Amino acid sequence: INAVCHRDYTIPSNTDVRIYDDRLIVWSPGGLPFGITMEDLYKPHSSVLRNKGIGGIFYDMGWIEQWGSGIDKMRNTCTKAGIPEPQFEEYQGFRVIFRKDVYTEEYLRDLGLNERQIKAAMYVKEKGKITNKEYQELTGVSRQMATIELADMVEKQILVRVGIVGKGTAYHLTKMTNK
Repeated sequence: INAVCHRDYTIPSNTDVRIYDDRLIVWSPGGLPFGITMEDLYKPHSSVLRNKGIGGIFYDMGWIEQWGSGIDKMRNTCTKAGIPEPQFEEYQGFRVIFRKDVYTEEYLRDLGLNERQIKAAMYVKEKGKITNKEYQELTGVSRQMATIELADMVEKQILVRVGIVGKGTAYHLTKMTNK
């Protein structure tokens, strides 16, 4: 709905929806309206509706509740569904990327994880948890290196530590958002 309401109809191009295995991308001609920055999208901001007629029809049909609530609604809906928040980008227009599963090797690599950490994240995705000992067995590293690499994954908010320190500690995936 946002892509239709806010697109720049003076640009002779189509609104584009692309579906991939791990993401859905909605692209709309025209960037952000003058005076609105990417940072503004993550805080309360004024809504600049380019197409009041279309917006009015969507409002009358009950498809939108108020001006300026679309970004928050997208973010909240994704969070409630347990999927990453959408990424917003100005890219030869404006695009929104919805990720189906943030725990893909490509995405984890982009976060700066090494191959052992990626392997561990895939393991946790399948098994539900990992311990330090399991990390050592899976990756062939020492206890100390496992502790360091697991702590790094906690710091990057990929894993959350559960349980008491020591043998009772396990690590689970977080409900991650794109930051």
